[in-house]
Amino acid sequence: MKKKNDLSLQEALQDMLREYRLAPRLNETRVKMLWEKLMGKTISTYTSNIQVRKNVLYLTILSAPLKHELSYAKDKIKALLNDEIGEEYIKEVVIR
Repeated sequence: MKKKNDLSLQEALQDMLREYRLAPRLNETRVKMLWEKLMGKTISTYTSNIQVRKNVLYLTILSAPLKHELSYAKDKIKALLNDEIGEEYIKEVVIR
């Protein structure tokens, strides 16, 4: 029999993240960690800065041809990261 205050570990952690407003920072860190895994070593080498502010992913790319190429793949980048995180966290991708 389950009591009213019994929570699974996952539910308790989600409640804690929501209560202390840590979810956005956790997701930003996850995006930075997932970047090399999802995009590959070459693209991550030419990426100098990754920031997430108000659900917008800002990428600073050092190579002009790569920047041009990635500008066509913004929707795919957004979809890959959101799928990996498990929620619709990234709303837009800006490449600088």
